[in-house]
Amino acid sequence: MQEALHSAYGQAVHAYNNGQWQTAVHWIERCLSFDSENADLLHFRGLCALALDDAAEGERWILKAIERSASPVFYNSLSVAQTRLRAFADAADSARAGLKSAAQWRPEVDRTVLLYNLGRALQLDGRLEEAAAAYREVLELDPDHAGAQNNLGAILNTLGEFDAGIAHFRRALDLAPGNLEAHSNLGHALLAAGRYRDAWPHFEHRWSTFQDETGRPETAAPNLPIPQWKGDPVRPDRDRLLILNEQGLGDSLQFSRYIPMAMKRFAKVGFAGPEPLRRLFTDSFARSGDFLYLDARHIDLKQWDMFCPLMSMPLAFDTDVDSVPASIPYLHARAHAVRRWSARLVELGDGALPRIGLAWAGGRFRPDVDARRSIGTEQIDTLISWPHARWISLQKPVNDAKKLLPRQRMHVVDWMDEIEDFADTAALVSSLDLVICVDTSVAHLAGALDKPVWMLNRHRGCWRWMRGREDTPWYPNMRIFNQTERDNWDEVLERVLAELELAGWRR
Repeated sequence: MQEALHSAYGQAVHAYNNGQWQTAVHWIERCLSFDSENADLLHFRGLCALALDDAAEGERWILKAIERSASPVFYNSLSVAQTRLRAFADAADSARAGLKSAAQWRPEVDRTVLLYNLGRALQLDGRLEEAAAAYREVLELDPDHAGAQNNLGAILNTLGEFDAGIAHFRRALDLAPGNLEAHSNLGHALLAAGRYRDAWPHFEHRWSTFQDETGRPETAAPNLPIPQWKGDPVRPDRDRLLILNEQGLGDSLQFSRYIPMAMKRFAKVGFAGPEPLRRLFTDSFARSGDFLYLDARHIDLKQWDMFCPLMSMPLAFDTDVDSVPASIPYLHARAHAVRRWSARLVELGDGALPRIGLAWAGGRFRPDVDARRSIGTEQIDTLISWPHARWISLQKPVNDAKKLLPRQRMHVVDWMDEIEDFADTAALVSSLDLVICVDTSVAHLAGALDKPVWMLNRHRGCWRWMRGREDTPWYPNMRIFNQTERDNWDEVLERVLAELELAGWRR
């Protein structure tokens, strides 16, 4: 039996090391048929499940192994499985159990792996100070641990220690120049610091940080059989540029300012974007040149000479913080649609009251980010109870939690059921006096239309608003009201009300 077990185990290891996960399962289960209580075999079976992307099955097998042996290696694998299951608190507990076990284990186990996975679980659980402490312990043991340098940099950047964060990202890249995530993190940090020219080359690796809630990759950079345009000279009478949409609708609205600039360089410009932007972009750009709005699912690449992701346009145009294209407005609503909404507003009466649009929540972005940038529906009572404005909803609720409450409907005019796309929204926004909204697509739309907009920004928010600024080079007519502490919207709304009074919006 021992010879058969040894042979089967060798086959399992060979298959595993060659990425033949299902074959490895076959052989390790054959091993378990000979010795079902062997902790190492049970752990190996769990590793196979993890390799096959079945974290729940992996956790089950690894727990069986731990019942037979409290190996720190097993606890480390358990922490990995639980992180993938988004059981971050359990993952941290497992890593700590592994560290405790490692203190008595012989031979001594490399604690850096357990500490790193402890830090990762805590970081994903939002326990940033604890995660930073874990990564610092890793770096005490191994100062050249590129992953810990990168992750500690990300935490420090989030906590507002920007220079320290940038230093850790640079150290991570010194240690591992091919670490694309560190490049992306450094790019975002430099952008938040307003160091745009330094940032854009690193920002080109942003896809490496597009991750789900467990930190696993979600998407990759476009890979097309035509070259990417990065600002090189072109033949304006012949070359055709395909611009690829990316990320959210707000990003599309913000960076579409580069489309008219591209149209001056290229014979033809196409934009492959989402359907809700089609009419608005066509109305805004097609009238001034050869512009096509394309269905991203049906593109004939033979019709294009180069491509450029939309958010790579600042790199191509060598944009610095003092050279952000601010030719505002660059988006335009149809005049007849604006007149229609304006007439409906007149019919409401109280013509002396300012007409203020309001959007209080984000859309379908990552839940953790959306929760921080959105204001609870009940909290907007602070604004809509102010009687010196006609409040107009600009909110398209994606779920019931973001809908107006019955008691609020008498204070807010809500025509959003009639809004089909951003061309409709642009016409409604154009008929208003002011927009007050959180960091969502409405803020970008209002800014691009040159409408006065007051943006309510979460604590240590998105890189594009930089840090601590109340203005932005992206939208000259925008004011930013920053949270002074995380999740405290009450103080922000009180400042907004005070500014409404002081700024003369009360008529």
